Amino acid sequence: MASSSGETGQLTDILYSVDQVPPWYLCVLLAFQQFLTAFGATFAFPLIISSAICLDGDLVGTGELISTIIFVSGMSTVLQSTLGVRLPIIQSVSYSFIVPIFVVMNLEKERCPYNFKDEYNITALPEKGSAGHKEYWHSNLAELQGSLMVGSLVQIIVGFSGLIGLIMRFIGPLTIAPTITLISISLFGAASDKGSEQWYICFMTIFLVVLFSQYLRNVSIPCPCLREGKLAVFALFPVLMAVIVSWVVCVILTETNVLTDDPKKWGYGARTDTKIKVLEESEWFRFPYPGQWGKPSVTVAALLGMIAAIVASIIESVGDYYACARLSGATPPPSSAVNRGIGMEGITCLLAGAWGTGAGNTSYSENIGAIGITKVGSRIVVQLAGVIMILLGCLGKFGALFVTIPDPVVGGLFYVMFGMVAAVGISNLQFVNLNSSRNLFVFGVPLFIGLSMPNWVANADNPIDTGSSIADQILEVLCGTSMFVGGVLAFILDNTIPGTREERGLKTWDAAKDNGDSLSSTYDMPYIQPFLNRITCLRYIPFCPGFVLDKPKQRIEDIEFTSFDTPKPTADYQKPESNEKEQNH
Repeated sequence: MASSSGETGQLTDILYSVDQVPPWYLCVLLAFQQFLTAFGATFAFPLIISSAICLDGDLVGTGELISTIIFVSGMSTVLQSTLGVRLPIIQSVSYSFIVPIFVVMNLEKERCPYNFKDEYNITALPEKGSAGHKEYWHSNLAELQGSLMVGSLVQIIVGFSGLIGLIMRFIGPLTIAPTITLISISLFGAASDKGSEQWYICFMTIFLVVLFSQYLRNVSIPCPCLREGKLAVFALFPVLMAVIVSWVVCVILTETNVLTDDPKKWGYGARTDTKIKVLEESEWFRFPYPGQWGKPSVTVAALLGMIAAIVASIIESVGDYYACARLSGATPPPSSAVNRGIGMEGITCLLAGAWGTGAGNTSYSENIGAIGITKVGSRIVVQLAGVIMILLGCLGKFGALFVTIPDPVVGGLFYVMFGMVAAVGISNLQFVNLNSSRNLFVFGVPLFIGLSMPNWVANADNPIDTGSSIADQILEVLCGTSMFVGGVLAFILDNTIPGTREERGLKTWDAAKDNGDSLSSTYDMPYIQPFLNRITCLRYIPFCPGFVLDKPKQRIEDIEFTSFDTPKPTADYQKPESNEKEQNH
């Protein structure tokens, strides 16, 4: 277990901290490891939303979307770690956008008639993968990317204007816990749909992930290129190894004809020869470019769904910044770095919309966890990982390769991944007093309503009828997005029901964030910081290093005296002159 300094909250056994550079060969290995750590969630995203956006069945198109996401994730990672918050954080597609995508795409059945083919006896539809089929999912992605580009402006404004600091004062663990938890719980249907195609393979994948990540996580293999001489391979790559083993088993069962070759029988979805043609049809090299799916469009419903996802992503990323700083040996990020990081995430969401990934980017917690395991928090490692992602995103057959993974294997992966997301959300309750009936109410009621209301919207015929089609779509998207319903209700209850800051967990929450000296050269702009320091007016810009609120000096009157033997200063108390001179200085 890594030790830490009680004064600063920084780890003391870091092998390479943020500003240190490992040997080049170690940089390459660790950078590729960071990419592989994020790859499981990255390649799974298009598989989750494929049915909603009408991409399901177009294997070549799915491979192209995977490559696009990898490419944009690489660009976003380089920008964030270089000009944004400047911490070693991988940026990739956010799962907060999945629920709004499903809600928006289900508002109108004509967006994907393939999903309702049996219900309406539709027979005259283009073959999946044909040019006619591509028109459906191209137009759906174009709508999502246009709405994402407009919605990202909200995040850019919130970040670079410094509003994030004001907003976070009212958002605590009791708001974050149900919001993040509902992101995963509401997606259980996607996992069961994939896993039900062959439950034995699905359960085997779950078992392997549990085996590698939990029971064998302390088992290491010799690795001379590392300083410690060994590598905790099971702790670092449990998802990747589980997928590969299950994949190989499916290949063996396919070649021996243990799995049925009848598409109408159970188990056919586990065969590996049903999607093999995607490798032949995909291009070796394909450079993703903005607007590749068509001209972006914007609808009010999709825009609101994107904004709801962006708000959830902002909350998640702020917590990731503080966790990453601690694990990488850096001081807690000052307000200017947090503002700049959120603003830069808005820019990367704008890029994601331009390139057409279908969703915005966020910080990846699993990669922050990898830093804690390897004890390597070097910024250059993550920057190199971003470059690797950019290069691999241009290899068409690389993305197509992972399209051939059988659906039951993907379903097993979903069960574990979504379960972990739910656990991350619930873990925020560690800061609050769970013996308080007030806190149990604030968490439980929004969680249950956040599940119930979207279920009603999805299953009812014309659930909302205001007389205005636009208003109906807006309300259906908002009420059908579980994390929005639960998050907003939790925010209102937590800030209106009487409760002390200690009871609500805000005291411990703030102490965890503010521990340490916030003034550090780690967050300075590369190369140009000495020039910026000469411009006095930049101290009043919220995203510039040296912002006046980066380390506010606490006045003695504002200190909360809680010790029984320390008297609180009286009204006629006079400050020492040294403090006044220091403030003037």
